Amino acid sequence: MTNKRVAVEANLGNVRDYLSQQGYDCCDLAAQNLNNQGQGLDAIVISGADQNIMGISDTQTKAPVINAHGMRPDEVAQRIQNATR
Repeated sequence: MTNKRVAVEANLGNVRDYLSQQGYDCCDLAAQNLNNQGQGLDAIVISGADQNIMGISDTQTKAPVINAHGMRPDEVAQRIQNATR
């Protein structure tokens, strides 16, 4: 089990569900989450449909951004693990 906090884009429900089952604390990827709580995120998961969704490149978070395009939920979880060691 993990206690990592991950923001997940809304259209990635299958990824969010999988990560939650694996013990991740998932929240919706929304501008207010990034602006107000971005400091507490361990990773951000996007669908890849828009690489710069909601101005992610302008946020103050140092959390890695994982592009889930073409990946299975378990692959996304592995990327998060590798990026947050």
